[in-house]
Amino acid sequence: MPGSRQGRVPDDGPRAVVLDIEGTTGSLSHVRDVLFPYARERLAPWLAAHRGTAPWRQILDAVTAHTGEVQDEASALALLEQWADADVKAPPLKTLQGLIWSGGYAAGELHGHVYPDVPPALEHWKSQGTGRFIYSSGSVAAQRDWFGHTAHGDLRALLDGYFDLTTAGPKADADSYRAIAAELGHAPADLLFVSDVGAELDAAAEAGWQTVAVRRPDDERAAVPGHEAIASLTPLVSRPGQAGSTAPGRPAHAGGPRR
Repeated sequence: MPGSRQGRVPDDGPRAVVLDIEGTTGSLSHVRDVLFPYARERLAPWLAAHRGTAPWRQILDAVTAHTGEVQDEASALALLEQWADADVKAPPLKTLQGLIWSGGYAAGELHGHVYPDVPPALEHWKSQGTGRFIYSSGSVAAQRDWFGHTAHGDLRALLDGYFDLTTAGPKADADSYRAIAAELGHAPADLLFVSDVGAELDAAAEAGWQTVAVRRPDDERAAVPGHEAIASLTPLVSRPGQAGSTAPGRPAHAGGPRR
């Protein structure tokens, strides 16, 4: 695991910043205490209500592909409930959670929690031409809904794109960060990953990325070793000549991920 580059942002700033959600840009407890229970209660009703439809078939096929065994609705539901109870980062579960949450957002029953320092940071990076992306275990659809329904309004215009388990891979796998770098068209050393999870930051550093750990004041977990730690995103945009700026003559990547 690289040591000298971890947590160090280049003097001319990163070409793009990739942010985690849970515990980084949004509250860990909001996910655990609000979103997960909301989806868990609705796994069986959702499958029953959508029986025979294309989304229903997509979920069953995804569970079948993930397990390597053909699943009917009953067996798929049992697995989905087991994964939900154990917080397994299984793509079929994440897809179904996103579909359920989407209905909750549309009904006004849910919102995405975003810390107050996040919108100004995104606005600053946007003004500087720095790419802004999200990488979360939650599905891309769930990520869009999260940032589209916050107490600060719809923040999706401040983001250039999203990555999840199906589009990038597992978050503790260095190859996932290599894939994201290739998708964005930047050298890994020109990218900054910000997360609250040490294994994810270690994987990003192994892939050659810059890394910064987040420990929010309401987060009682131990510090993340081997990475610079911050309590909000504000320090990343307040350092003269660092994460808020783009070097002259080196234009930032203009587009989001190619989908």
